Amino acid sequence: MALVWVYGTLRRGEGNHGLLTDCAYLGQWWSPPCFYLLDLGEYPGVITGQQAVLGEIYVVDEPTLARLDRLEEVPVEYDHGRLRTPWGEALYYHYRGPTRGLAAIASGDWRARYVC
Repeated sequence: MALVWVYGTLRRGEGNHGLLTDCAYLGQWWSPPCFYLLDLGEYPGVITGQQAVLGEIYVVDEPTLARLDRLEEVPVEYDHGRLRTPWGEALYYHYRGPTRGLAAIASGDWRARYVC
């Protein structure tokens, strides 16, 4: 079992959340200000920066983690990062693709990406 912090389309109510419906949801949590949340179009990515990002923490088993890794194209488009959370150390998906010309989502919340 592993903890996973998700910040985009895997969150509740988002398009890929179905991969986590059988996993224990621990809660919503803002990261420390150590990221930039990038708008990649249909989904976001985080890179190292100075922004807090809103996400959710789940307990996942190995088969679920393997499915998430396939979705996130590990290790091509994303790789695993580790982050201390109130529930313990969690994995997250760190974007490793090109960033030139991409905008950060100022709110730090994928769901609020269109809010000015």
